[in-house]
Amino acid sequence: MIILGIETSCDETAAAVVESGNTIHSSVVASQIDIHHRYGGVVPEIASRKHIEAITPLVSQALQESGLSLQQIDGIAVTQGPGLAGALLVGFSFGRALAMSRGYPWIGINHLEGHIHSLFLENHQPDFPFVALLASGGHTSIYHVTGPINFEMMGRTLDDAAGEAFDKVSKLLGLGYPGGKIIQDQAESGNADSIHFPRTFLDKSDFNFSFSGLKSAVRRYVQVHESDFRNHIPDIAAAFQEAACEVMCHKLIYAAQVKGCTRVALAGGVAANSRLRQSIQDAALRQGFSVYIPSPELCGDNAAMIAAAGYHYLAAGHRSGLDDDVFSKVPMKKAEG
Repeated sequence: MIILGIETSCDETAAAVVESGNTIHSSVVASQIDIHHRYGGVVPEIASRKHIEAITPLVSQALQESGLSLQQIDGIAVTQGPGLAGALLVGFSFGRALAMSRGYPWIGINHLEGHIHSLFLENHQPDFPFVALLASGGHTSIYHVTGPINFEMMGRTLDDAAGEAFDKVSKLLGLGYPGGKIIQDQAESGNADSIHFPRTFLDKSDFNFSFSGLKSAVRRYVQVHESDFRNHIPDIAAAFQEAACEVMCHKLIYAAQVKGCTRVALAGGVAANSRLRQSIQDAALRQGFSVYIPSPELCGDNAAMIAAAGYHYLAAGHRSGLDDDVFSKVPMKKAEG
């Protein structure tokens, strides 16, 4: 089954053609980073307008690069949420209209589930069950995954998501947007041990996250050292990054231990962070766990992961209808069966 995937949850318009949930025929992304950079973050109204401009030519490009015609597509999968409502509506409405006009089956996909399905677009794929850390700009959660459409949320962030914290700390240090890559680059020349920021584990026996305290600790440091903090930005970045990564790594490994699971995975935009990837690989090795992480280009928002998830839902007989709508916030469903 060949699925056309469409993704417009935030500031990237994406389209992809994927076969059988694991073979990418094409995947194209139109980023808006250069536009939103000047504002220090994503402006929802601008993002929506840019999606409208980009979506038709981008879907055409994805089909052209796949070497397949629209007549050879078996179904359509489109991000339904969570995300920016206006941005979501562009892709969701386009995908629904295209499916209805062609008589194709179609399905709205939870963006978070899509990120986890990015794991199955690599050659090195996890068997079920596994425990996954999803770390992105809007979400930081841990899931026990027992099947292609079976997810149990074990914990989530209670305030800022990890990616959001990276963006806010970058802005606080005057480094700009997006913060993830900027903080990582600065941290490479810094000493993470030169400054101690708190590890906000909350309760070490559960799997929830909180990054607002860590962000506030960086703000206090900058305020106290207002006259010279700019001379120590690499150290601040490295210390912040280490504190955030240590908590995420601990929670993931502990969740796997509780579930008696020997497979762990990392997905989402923050999964591109080299320090987090290395920390989880090292911790998994110490425990004798297998670890699965998508390549960096599949960590960010893309439509291939939406098509991959859509394949499994459509194959299981799920369909979306004309009355379905987007959602900006929703917890991932509990495991079925």
